[in-house]
Amino acid sequence: MFYRLTKEQQQQMIEEIQQFFLQEKDEDLSEFAAERVLDFFKESLAPHFYNAAIQETLSMLKEQFASIEDEVLTLERPIRR
Repeated sequence: MFYRLTKEQQQQMIEEIQQFFLQEKDEDLSEFAAERVLDFFKESLAPHFYNAAIQETLSMLKEQFASIEDEVLTLERPIRR
């Protein structure tokens, strides 16, 4: 279930990981090592962010549907008896 990255996206992320390790840890990470870090994030951490985004989207949709429901209900006509 993980999003497939283009080669360009993956390469950009690998370079960003290498840059991060160089700046933050003063460690020159090989491309292979940076790719392993990326794989770890994709497999272990990304699902948490993905699921959080799904929950946020669901919450937003519920609010929008409730608003639409309220608007539709204002169109009801009273029934005379």
